[in-house]
Amino acid sequence: MIIKKYSYNRNIIQAGILHIGVGNFHRAHQAFYTDQLLQDDDQQGWGICGVCLLPSDEKIVKNLSVQNLEYSLTICGRDGQDEVYEIGALQELLWAVEDPQAVLDKIADSAIKIITLTITEGGYNLDKTTNSFMLDNEKIKHDLENPSAPNTVFGFIAEGLRQRRAKGNGPITILSCDNLQHNGHTSKKSFMTFIAAQDKELAAWVIENVTFPNSMVDRITPSTTAEDVERLNTRSGLQDKAPVYCEDFVQWVIEDNFIAGRPAWERVGVTFTDDVSSFENMKLSLLNASHVLLSYPSFLAGYRKVDDAMLDSDIVQYIRDFMDIDITPYVPAPEGVDLEEYKKTLIARFSNHSVSDQVSRLCFDGISKFPVYIMPNLAKMIHDGGDLTRVAFLIASYRHYLKYKLDDQGQAFEIAEPWMTSEDEKQIASSDILDFLELSVFKCIDLKSNRQFVSLYQQYVVEIKEEGTKAVLKTIVG
Repeated sequence: MIIKKYSYNRNIIQAGILHIGVGNFHRAHQAFYTDQLLQDDDQQGWGICGVCLLPSDEKIVKNLSVQNLEYSLTICGRDGQDEVYEIGALQELLWAVEDPQAVLDKIADSAIKIITLTITEGGYNLDKTTNSFMLDNEKIKHDLENPSAPNTVFGFIAEGLRQRRAKGNGPITILSCDNLQHNGHTSKKSFMTFIAAQDKELAAWVIENVTFPNSMVDRITPSTTAEDVERLNTRSGLQDKAPVYCEDFVQWVIEDNFIAGRPAWERVGVTFTDDVSSFENMKLSLLNASHVLLSYPSFLAGYRKVDDAMLDSDIVQYIRDFMDIDITPYVPAPEGVDLEEYKKTLIARFSNHSVSDQVSRLCFDGISKFPVYIMPNLAKMIHDGGDLTRVAFLIASYRHYLKYKLDDQGQAFEIAEPWMTSEDEKQIASSDILDFLELSVFKCIDLKSNRQFVSLYQQYVVEIKEEGTKAVLKTIVG
């Protein structure tokens, strides 16, 4: 297999971007685009300084560090033809647990012009009901009271910006790369609320010196298991401790609002625009929402790989009906996009055997995903008197997944819900079916007052328990 290795001299690359959250998606998406751009001589001030904030990041920090921060990216073609790239865009890697001051110094460094973020949907610390920043979070309270000893992303960025201002090192852009509607606005709300609560003078400086562009990111990137590491290295002939693999589709649309300059990412396929919203809405409402729709019923039916689930014609029909009947009326196509072709491509992407994404990855952190991907359009469907069948089945499946932790075959599993509250746990444990609709993620809509929804939801809760998820799904797709 031919390895496509970067051709630039890493010794002369300077880091102009600080990225927080050096996970698989960042390394398959933003770092990939940047790696391609660094081939251009006039773009070599845009290397990436990666930052990891969590104790759980120790493994990735150590694995990347022992191989000079290089790693391989396998791009899995839908035609079965894969390509392997060696990526060199990461110039530095800082671990806040080991050296918090180095992170603060880097944020304050005049060479850093952009801070990018992949901190997950839940990482912005917004209340699921009110969408307000939660100042009473214990970690947030610690950082508010101890500015020079931060633990959270908000504390680190606030203190780093404070030091940047003190040194006169100029403005900077904070660019969210997370799957959130209007992620720039969301990011600004979270950071500005925290900073204003901690330091009014700094907040005034940020208003004048920091921009928060909106962006839309897209590339299916599975988690990498130990078996994947062995498989990828066997195929590539490399000895990579931190390989990544992803699909061949990639997209990045960014609002062109960079106060301190930016890379010429448009040279490598990034779209810059004045308004990202139509692209955001299309992607979140169709791709991300369909992933949620697919996840819990598929997992309960016994599927563990997405491409295996997509061999089930009932699941494919369920997703297509959701996209065509429930969602398309609320998704104006962005200029130049054929929505029907986009939906067909999504089905092909989900079915990519070479990627073979994990269903468990799609199930992860539903508490953060439902308010972003499902509830906004569900509110519109309820208002318009739409067919609530598929979403009611999804929410009934989610309840079964959380409550019983058993699939149709009686196979036990663990759930991963890092943002679940003790109150959520009480509602899940309740024997009253309707208490589940009081879960924090659903409170933005009074689901209990909608007769059509409640009737369908109650029916599916009982039927899934008695007949199994797969059997109930068959009745839905007809």
